[in-house]
Amino acid sequence: MQAITRTEFDFPGQTGKYTGKVRDVYSIGDDYLVMIATDRISAFDVVLPKGIPFKGQVLNQIASRFLDDTSDIVPNWKIASPDPVVTVGYKCKPLPVEMIVRGYLTGSSWRTYKSGARSICGCEVPDGMKEHQKFEKPLLTPTTKAEQGAHDEDISREEIISRGLVSESDYIRLEEFSLALFERGSKAAAERGLILVDTKYEFGKRGDEIYLIDEIHTPDSSRYFYSDTYKSCLIKGCSRGDYQRSLQVS
Repeated sequence: MQAITRTEFDFPGQTGKYTGKVRDVYSIGDDYLVMIATDRISAFDVVLPKGIPFKGQVLNQIASRFLDDTSDIVPNWKIASPDPVVTVGYKCKPLPVEMIVRGYLTGSSWRTYKSGARSICGCEVPDGMKEHQKFEKPLLTPTTKAEQGAHDEDISREEIISRGLVSESDYIRLEEFSLALFERGSKAAAERGLILVDTKYEFGKRGDEIYLIDEIHTPDSSRYFYSDTYKSCLIKGCSRGDYQRSLQVS
């Protein structure tokens, strides 16, 4: 079993290649992308020297399934998945924010809360909450979409609009799409004995229409808890590993 850590293709009509931490993305003309999910492993913005066989296939197939299952909520970039590690889709102009939806007080939101803050990206959080406790309703905590090698930064709804990163009308739509996607993902997770804790969504524009782009609800973009042990762990104060599977959202 050989891990796929590098690809070198020359597709008909290819006009460029972008090598991300995990994916190799080939541009075909001005309208299409071929995205290949490799077996590379990225941790804390560092690509590890060895990959894990079939990791890319798992990520691509999860994302592909959820893109199909949520296309009634928002159009997405996917056209086809001709191979387990490949998705072909539309090239969209990315919007410069990531929409992070959090259902639970964990990760960076807990660190912010523990420091004494009671507002996270403009969202008010009540006193007396415990780490990993469920919010009354999911929070939208957007970040800037940083350039390669830089870190995303928390930002509020008001700052996004005032800085002109996204128009107010488009941002309202992003909020609606993100919360609806999170609800759909949460239901799918619950059917499999999991809790979708938090996740990120990326959007772009094709013409004047907003599209969901990149991956969705994968272990690289989302955090999951085991539902059968969540309540007991919350009461006992278990370690982080007892709650959850892997994640990339910080």
